Amino acid sequence: MDASKVAELKLFVNQLKSNPSIINDPSLSFFKTYLMSLGARIPKDSGFDESDDDSSNPEEHAEPDSLGDELVESDIELDNADLLEPDNDPPQKMGDPLVEVTEENQDAAQLSKLRAMDVISEGKLDEAIEHLTEAILLNPSSAILYATRASVFVKMNKPNAAIHDANAALEINPDSAKGHKFRGMAKAMLGQWEEAAKDLRVASNLDYDEEIGSVLKKVEPNAHKIEEHQRKYERLRKDREIKKAERQRQQRQAEAQATYEREKAKVHSSKKRTDSESTSKHEGQVLSIHSASEMETKINAASSLSRLVILYFTASWCGPCRFIAPLYSNLAGKYTNVVFLKIDIDELRDVAARWNISSVPSFFFLKNGKEIDRVVGADKSSLEKKIAQYAGQS
Repeated sequence: MDASKVAELKLFVNQLKSNPSIINDPSLSFFKTYLMSLGARIPKDSGFDESDDDSSNPEEHAEPDSLGDELVESDIELDNADLLEPDNDPPQKMGDPLVEVTEENQDAAQLSKLRAMDVISEGKLDEAIEHLTEAILLNPSSAILYATRASVFVKMNKPNAAIHDANAALEINPDSAKGHKFRGMAKAMLGQWEEAAKDLRVASNLDYDEEIGSVLKKVEPNAHKIEEHQRKYERLRKDREIKKAERQRQQRQAEAQATYEREKAKVHSSKKRTDSESTSKHEGQVLSIHSASEMETKINAASSLSRLVILYFTASWCGPCRFIAPLYSNLAGKYTNVVFLKIDIDELRDVAARWNISSVPSFFFLKNGKEIDRVVGADKSSLEKKIAQYAGQS
């Protein structure tokens, strides 16, 4: 590779070390993607807005122990211009729904509504409220009267009063387009973007007009941001729950494995203790072996106690074996810290084959499971000397 290019690469790497956020430069997106494919941890660009990068994950760099903490949501950048402070005027008069409305009352209410519409055109909103209130008291079962008064409260920048009237209109007629429209507009004035969008969408479907469309243009972007934000953090919460459940599962599995290992160790320790007790119980005796597993158990038990083991291979038809057997028994009584075993090669042919027994008697001396010496033949002197030699080292 060209030395000058290597030097330039080193310079670039040094710049990254001093300012890791350089990697977020759009012109380096190809290199950033490559690093991420290798599992690299990319620093978050402080200039990025979460709404521009939905893939940003607040938990990417979280330590495992932080999964138990409450997820802190980031702020959402919304267009909150022209929001109003909630109006806290005393509640407006409402009609009594139990009052029986006569035709005369309906006509009188209609006249009051017409007077209200006249003064609205003149900008006399307080007077319009008085006329509409009079109409509502005369005909409290009219959804349109409540919706109309709600529209005037919207013009007066009294969103809470408008919402109160719109709710009354929608209780009477859930399909009141004006009820949904003016409640949506009032909620937008308070920054209740999701609820405002919901009402305005319903109103648009029932009876669309340009005013609804104009308000929706402002409301929907904010509502979309909030909805996307909520979906994003809902996904994160679900991911955290999954990770938490997985950690708990792994923890339970680890605890179960640890319990199993402890119980296994107890059983092993108990078995070793039993084998050791069995070995100690037969001190001073020659132990006849009747299976390969029994021999292995005796050797392991002796090894755990660092005792010398002597394997005496014999046969019932062997004259020299009968000659040396009494001495072997006497030596067992003399050297009680030595484990004396006896194996009949006709009974345990597989064991004899494994030890390559070609003649009997044969004596193998074992320490820690490994052969350290042997005596072949009925050589009493050699047998006594070697037992004395190795027994003294035990």
